[in-house]
Amino acid sequence: MDFNPCMKHKLVRKTVREFVETELGPIAHEIDKDARFPWEVAEKMRALNYFGIQIPKEYGGAGLDSISYAISIEEISRVSAAMGLCITVHNSVGAYPIVLFGTEEQKKRFLPKLAGGEQIGAFCLTEANAGSDAGGVETNAVKDGSDYVINGTKIFVTNGGICGCALIFAVTDAQNPRKAASVFIVEKQTPGFSVGEIEDLCGMRANPVSSLFFEDCRVSGKNLLGRRGDGLKVGLAALDTGRIGIAAQALGIAQAAFEASVKYSKERQQFKRPISSFQTIQNYLADMATEIDAARLLLYKACAYKDAGKNFSPEAAKAKLFCSTIASRVTGLAVQIHGGYGYSKEYDVERYFRDAKVTEIYEGTSEVQRMVVARHLLSTPV
Repeated sequence: MDFNPCMKHKLVRKTVREFVETELGPIAHEIDKDARFPWEVAEKMRALNYFGIQIPKEYGGAGLDSISYAISIEEISRVSAAMGLCITVHNSVGAYPIVLFGTEEQKKRFLPKLAGGEQIGAFCLTEANAGSDAGGVETNAVKDGSDYVINGTKIFVTNGGICGCALIFAVTDAQNPRKAASVFIVEKQTPGFSVGEIEDLCGMRANPVSSLFFEDCRVSGKNLLGRRGDGLKVGLAALDTGRIGIAAQALGIAQAAFEASVKYSKERQQFKRPISSFQTIQNYLADMATEIDAARLLLYKACAYKDAGKNFSPEAAKAKLFCSTIASRVTGLAVQIHGGYGYSKEYDVERYFRDAKVTEIYEGTSEVQRMVVARHLLSTPV
């Protein structure tokens, strides 16, 4: 592996960092406090192709490699994890499955609108009785002529309150529901599609997470993604890519918390000297820096596997597991370094601390990532 970032990747990091620090930096605290999605920034991101990072150029996207994608999500999340979440979910599990499994007609119909941010994508798998148990989906799609009629409820949908296009997992064979889920591309204006109230969550507050309801929602059979019964296949492929994005998001949060801690430790005086002069604080900072670097290398390895066309599922799981764990650990240490100020909403580390925790939960909990890694290890000949 080449440990020296190429000029392209340096440029991507520099360009994204300058944009988000200018456009998101001044409002990051406010949009978290008010739980407000920053449409004004999203409009500027549309013009710069942030919504098309992983969409091929022929459909209006940027077609960037996976490391460029990870760098972009890290840098956005370093300033606003909620906006980083919007962009990564849109690209990885909202649009990328259409790139992988869509017909040419579906790609031409949906991808240009997604790439341009005209529609924001969402991924709808989780239900009241189906989270880590993807086979427990109860939303159903009954075939009626050339159409399907969808009924059910999806919960905790990232981008739910703003999505224009959603991938819906629904059972298409009532006799064998655990093996017969299918995926449908459903646009928001479809009759029977409605959005619930925005969730009042601990972190990622500027991302409008909501429930989505489907009541006799009729969609054309042409909106079936992949083949009937391919739900598990589509879902696993989407989540592998999505986990790279969440790992990058967690890394961005950790990096922000680390930078804030270094700065604060140099400024904060105790016993007539900066706290950075104390061995305990130095140990905290050294551990944070080491773990962040290790997490970044693990993430880039998953990206390299993906771009090389290798099986990157276990690598993505390792990256997501480690980066999210490190995000929680680093932000916890950041709060400790800041002391009482770290517990105050006046300091950003309090927001980083809240935002970090959910990276260990969504797109597969840490426990699920360990299952993925263990299954790969135990099925690989020694």
